[in-house]
Amino acid sequence: MNVGERIKKRREELHLTADELGELVGKNRATIYRYEKNEIENLPYNIIEKLAKVLRVSPAYLMGWDDNLEIPNKQSEYPYYPVSVSAGMPLCIDSVDEAETIFVHDEILGKYAGRKDIFFMRVNGDSMNKIFPHNTLIAVKRIEQHELKNGDIVVFSNGSDYAVKRFYRTGNKLIFRPESTIPTFTDYIVDDNTIEEIRIHGKVITYIVNLD
Repeated sequence: MNVGERIKKRREELHLTADELGELVGKNRATIYRYEKNEIENLPYNIIEKLAKVLRVSPAYLMGWDDNLEIPNKQSEYPYYPVSVSAGMPLCIDSVDEAETIFVHDEILGKYAGRKDIFFMRVNGDSMNKIFPHNTLIAVKRIEQHELKNGDIVVFSNGSDYAVKRFYRTGNKLIFRPESTIPTFTDYIVDDNTIEEIRIHGKVITYIVNLD
């Protein structure tokens, strides 16, 4: 395989789109496709290094100098907010802006590994216990509200009150829906009168839970 074929093969193995790979290395989709078609001869080594880091291979593998595909057992660091976001009704959280640091193996986050728009929090409560129980560690990707799809799980706030729920948009309303084994949990509905007070902090992309 040539360099371009190795880039494409590894990108597809990691389920990354050309847009996503381009964003992570500071290039556009068209440039990534040019790399993969081997249209750019003698790629600068700094580009090879960036691609190798994102694709979690060695530069030597991409260059064809080493056929041994080794995925480094690498960790990346992310902001961690040492507070618990409510999985019931939104609850007030103090000092949510004071982040610590958490290290997570890249294999856990997959294509999101190493991104600067990811942060971690813990879940408090049982309104989402069909998906993750109390004290689950969640990884949240910052996202704009217009980018959300119905059914995404989001962390949102109303003033200083924070919660995590499934997101739905219908007409002029936002609906934040629980997924719980406890039937008393109900939708949190926001209409035109209060919709500007709602802030979507991000979409939950994965979670880590201890079963014992």
